[in-house]
Amino acid sequence: MLSIQLIRQNPDLVREALAKRNDSAPLDEILAKDENIRRIRTNLEDERARINRLSEQIADQLQEIKVWEERRETYESAGRTGDVENCLESIAKLQTEIEEARTWSIEASKKIADLDPPLILRQKELNDLLLRIPNIPHPTVPLGEGETDNVVVRSRGEPRGFDFKPKPHWELGEALGIIDFQRGVKLSGSRFYVLKGWGARLQRALIDFMLDLHVSKHGYTEIYPPFMVRRECMVGSGNLPKFADNLYHDQEDDFWFVPTAEVPLTNLYRGEILPPGTLPIYHVAFTTCFRREKMSAGKDTRGIKRGHQFDKVELYKFVEPDKSDEELERMVEDAEAVCGKLGLPYRIVQLCTADLGFASAKSYDIEVWAPGCDEWLEVSSCSNCTDFQARRANVRYRPDPGAKPQFVHTLNGSGLALPRVLIAVLENYQQGDGSITVPDPLRPYLGTDVIR
Repeated sequence: MLSIQLIRQNPDLVREALAKRNDSAPLDEILAKDENIRRIRTNLEDERARINRLSEQIADQLQEIKVWEERRETYESAGRTGDVENCLESIAKLQTEIEEARTWSIEASKKIADLDPPLILRQKELNDLLLRIPNIPHPTVPLGEGETDNVVVRSRGEPRGFDFKPKPHWELGEALGIIDFQRGVKLSGSRFYVLKGWGARLQRALIDFMLDLHVSKHGYTEIYPPFMVRRECMVGSGNLPKFADNLYHDQEDDFWFVPTAEVPLTNLYRGEILPPGTLPIYHVAFTTCFRREKMSAGKDTRGIKRGHQFDKVELYKFVEPDKSDEELERMVEDAEAVCGKLGLPYRIVQLCTADLGFASAKSYDIEVWAPGCDEWLEVSSCSNCTDFQARRANVRYRPDPGAKPQFVHTLNGSGLALPRVLIAVLENYQQGDGSITVPDPLRPYLGTDVIR
């Protein structure tokens, strides 16, 4: 979430950022509502100040009346009738002025009462609009109109040469009896499947291998979060309100099924001020993810590349603002290490401005080569979200004891996403007889070196 101060003070910067993203967020409407809110607040502050002045005036006048009353009593005792009458006239005048001040104060209170509801409504409308403004791209992000303008940063590994025509994973999986598409559809409909036998074990082995690697070698602390969260968690991560149509929602209890572990991880410290010395925090989590995939209707209908339910190992960092750029590079290295150890050909792609995720200021995708599908498959997107999510979830830290709290920077990335890693393993390690050679790092988890 961008601060209204940033938008107010640098509207041209935000307008330029929206143009680079090809985003039509309502910036002019936000600026107009902000101006209206500030005008209402000024009126409220004027009326409250008026009430304070009148209250002070009434207090002074009541004290003055008390003085005149004491004088009157003294004059009455002395029989000074003229002075008594003067005291009474002064008291009467002060009482009239007090009544007038009270009337003005009541009028001011009524104005405040009339201004408060529209201010609350305007503020809610403004907040709703602010939640729809994407993050500002990092200066190093390449300008582009779409994914064709993304930049390949580096490639690792050569695609394997086959002495036979490599098969896609859906043919391999069915032939081996490890992927059952028909029963997946029977159970849940299109974009669902069942992993059986070695297929289910291979998926589990990949998850365990990735978690163990990130915990033991890369220094992440494992988290097992809920797969359903409250609405405010979706808002905090940037999924609501913009992507509501792509999320699964239990309306009765207002639970939202996580589209990625990024959502609960973002909100682990929601509303907290982390004490000095806490950062950086590295977390890794496995979750099943749920997405409606409305935006991909008609795409990738064959195989298991894109489904409503899938598994993913997620990397997440809370860091100090001046460290987030270097932490992003390290996160990419942590994620790509999985590809390297599995022996999968992969490449790192920097996303252009128009292809950035909503919350991201800078992102790299990791894509693995799938020879059967004959395409590069995205298995990770690592992003620096700067303070965008932290503002939404109100996650701050105190740099030093007694220092003013600041918003943290958050980073997220898949480490890696299934089932695409599963696809890459099946297609890259297939043999001419239809069997699958198990990559070396997975053999201790599976207890076999080949799937037949």
